Amino acid sequence: MSGPAARTAADRDPGLQPERTRLAWRRTTLSSTAAALLAMKTALHGGASATGVVVGAVCCALWLAFLFIAHRRIRTLAATSSPPALTPWHATAGALLTVALAVCAAALVF
Repeated sequence: MSGPAARTAADRDPGLQPERTRLAWRRTTLSSTAAALLAMKTALHGGASATGVVVGAVCCALWLAFLFIAHRRIRTLAATSSPPALTPWHATAGALLTVALAVCAAALVF
């Protein structure tokens, strides 16, 4: 058999996948930053209300927590040529923080 199915583990370039994953974490961090900033700008545009400030603070806390997890993973991927797999706890935390940040940003806009 030839083609991609015939490749062995020795044929795989281990340097590309961690780099792509690291770049994906950076893109996700950048998009969450943009979402948090735009939500805060929208919430504060008509004047600051108590609800807007509280939800904005929660949004910023979620963003900081996601930033911490993302940069921890980015450092792990950059440290070795064969990084360990993402633990289920970190994957779950990253996904939940992303969804919570999106919900919080949507709450600020509406």
